[in-house]
Amino acid sequence: MTDRFDAEISLLLTDLYQLTMLQAYFEHDMHDTAVFEFFVRTLPTNRHFLVAAGLEQVIGFLENLRFGAQELDWIAHYGAFRPDFVDFLGRLRFTGDVHAMPEGTVFFPDEPILRVTAPLPEAQLIESRIINLLHFQTMIASKAIRCVLAAPGKLLVDFGLRRAHGAEAGLLAARASYLAGFAGTATVLAAPRFGIPLFGTMAHSFIEAHEREVDAFERFAHSLPENVVLLIDTYDTEAAAAKVVQLATRLTAAGIAVKGIRLDSGDLGAHARKVRHILDDGGLQHTTIFASGNLDEHSLYRLLADGAPIDGFGVGTHMDTSSDSPFLDCAYKLQEYAGRSRRKRSEGKATWPGIKQVYRRLGSTGIMRGDVLGLEGQDIDGVALLQPVMRAGRCVLPSATLATAREHAASEIARLPPELRTSAGGARYPVTVSSSLHELARTLDARPV
Repeated sequence: MTDRFDAEISLLLTDLYQLTMLQAYFEHDMHDTAVFEFFVRTLPTNRHFLVAAGLEQVIGFLENLRFGAQELDWIAHYGAFRPDFVDFLGRLRFTGDVHAMPEGTVFFPDEPILRVTAPLPEAQLIESRIINLLHFQTMIASKAIRCVLAAPGKLLVDFGLRRAHGAEAGLLAARASYLAGFAGTATVLAAPRFGIPLFGTMAHSFIEAHEREVDAFERFAHSLPENVVLLIDTYDTEAAAAKVVQLATRLTAAGIAVKGIRLDSGDLGAHARKVRHILDDGGLQHTTIFASGNLDEHSLYRLLADGAPIDGFGVGTHMDTSSDSPFLDCAYKLQEYAGRSRRKRSEGKATWPGIKQVYRRLGSTGIMRGDVLGLEGQDIDGVALLQPVMRAGRCVLPSATLATAREHAASEIARLPPELRTSAGGARYPVTVSSSLHELARTLDARPV
């Protein structure tokens, strides 16, 4: 049976309470301007910072926001919604403004990375999908950039599609990791969709399908002569390396070079040292060693700290699932409605009220030295991080591309204080809250509700 609703664009991909609240807003004519902000409450364990990602998908979602005829028909027959409300949904479009940190920006707890200003029903309806899009890519980019910091100058490739939690997750993980500084991905759809370079070798099944390992190597080399990277750990890793050396003579005569070999199991550091010796002795000094197999930033750091002669890494499961911290404590909360600041006071989940801005202070060498969370328009020293990205429902950043986001992420890495670059815990970046914001919170707390 074919699904009538495309999950990537359907407005039914939301929580039921968004629709029930909208009907109540509609019935009581609550259409005044609301301001919502997306932020992360706390950092996951061993994370010193996060990296904003997913804004491009949010903008696309908002620009194309509309209920289709089949969706409206489903809502009409669900049994909970009035006909005039369904008619209202049919006319609904996003007409608001959005301010956001550019993708690739480093940020910290309580700092809004996106602000929506729109009529209340519009700003409310989009909550679930905005969290969904920003949360996932921010989580993956923040994991990926730790790998980039652990393996500077090394070729890093996203290998995680098969372990990702669904098709969209696998595709967006390729995007988020590339934004963070990975060289590319093995996920083919990421190339036509996002322009991300593709990398790939072979599976163990290809080797096993042949009677002789060397026959598999040779056939693969002749099939893809411009990109010969051979997987050598199906049986005996060092014996396979010796076969590659012997095969290389025949391939050279045919004008084919062995670009690299791949290791995927065992003690990768020990195998890499032995294989490097075999390749070098066999005249294959320019053949690279690429490693994969349950890697993360910690294993990359250990391998390179031990001097393993590995030129590149395929990072998959642990990154595409952010296995050590598989979620962020994030929220999209109302900060102002009808011109009045709002503040949630729930225990452990209180919010800073009002329309906020993040001001970043840089040292004389460009290194980040502290942020201030304040009210928009305050006279605070520092660079204002939230920038206008949509006005009246349309994008105002026509030049914002994945390439520019990737460049911005690289510049953000260069600005990180040294203590934030490590994988060890303990480092804290100073974020202060302005006195005006404290005063606004006290004023709202004193107001009867």
